[in-house]
Order: sequence, then structure tokens, then C-alpha cells
Amino acid sequence: MIPGGCPDEPVFPYVITLTDADRGVLEGRARSYTAPHGEVVRAKIILLAAGGERNAVIARRLGVHAGVVSKWRKRFAGQGLGGLADRKRPGRPRVFPAPVLAQVKAMACEPPAAREVPLSRWSSAELASQAATEGLVESVSASTVRRWLAEDAIKPWQYRSWIFPRDPDFAPGPAGCWTCMSGPGKAGSWLRMST
Repeated sequence: MIPGGCPDEPVFPYVITLTDADRGVLEGRARSYTAPHGEVVRAKIILLAAGGERNAVIARRLGVHAGVVSKWRKRFAGQGLGGLADRKRPGRPRVFPAPVLAQVKAMACEPPAAREVPLSRWSSAELASQAATEGLVESVSASTVRRWLAEDAIKPWQYRSWIFPRDPDFAPGPAGCWTCMSGPGKAGSWLRMST
């Protein structure tokens, strides 16, 4: 085995022969400054392999592991240019269906009073709790709800609101502007500002 080579590298690795069309595509990818780095490296691997280089030599020249070279060489030998594409990664399946996400986002966009909840505004923890209370989900974490809302930049806990005095004795005057005075004996007293 060549030093730095892959321990399971076969003595005679997959032999790569290129058609003129494949070579043109690979040379274009290898010279590209806008293609993803992975595609450029894969193209260079195949071009060097077609030139007769061994996996360990290609790995040293390109600064990758010999196992990476072996993988792409094998995939190209079996599938051609299509084998150089990334395969779909399975990933974790979605736990909550899209309608649930939509309903929670819609809930975040309406005031809590619309659902008879005694809050002035929603937090992600309160939205998670309300979603479970309404039976949308069995349970969901506040961080998951926060991530859902961040997808659409929904921030129900960050909004500006106007303070409207509810006392019938404080009707807006001609200026229509109110301010709250604080100080000894004046805490919470509303005064009309004149302009």
C-alpha cells in the first residue's frame, strides 16, 4: 500500500476512461470559479484518475483523504457524470405537518385576546402552551415554535403599542395627546399635552 493511501484501496483501482464530451464537462467544472467547491474537487479527481494517477497521489495533490478519491472514482466508474452529483440525504423526518406550522404562525399573528387568553402579547412558550391546549399538537417546545416563527420573521413579542387610557374621565382634548405623570401623588395620572 502507498503511504497515506486508504487501507482498503484495491491494488487495481477503478480504471477511468473519458469520452470527449465527459472530459469537456469535467474540465469546465474543474476551471469554474462559481461552481460549488465539492463539484470542482470531484471533477479534478476524475480528470487525474483518467490520467492514470493512483488514489493516494490524487489525494495528496488535492488535499483530500484517499477514501474521498476512492468514493468518487468508484461512483464515476459505475454511473458516469450522474454519479458525481450529491445524493439526497435522508435526514430526520418532519415531526409536525405543515398545517400545524401554519396554524401556530396564524395564532402568533393575532392578539391573545382573540383566543380569550389573558395576555397582552404572545411569547414562544405561551404559543407552544396554547397550541397544546387547543389540540394542534400533543406537545411542542418553545424553541421549536421560535424556530417556526423565525422562518417567516414573525415576532409577536416585539411590537410597539399605544397606551390608551380606559378611564372614562380621561377623554382626549383638542390636542388628542396624553402623557403619564409620575412623582409624589401623581403616579399613573394622565395629563393632556397641549401643543
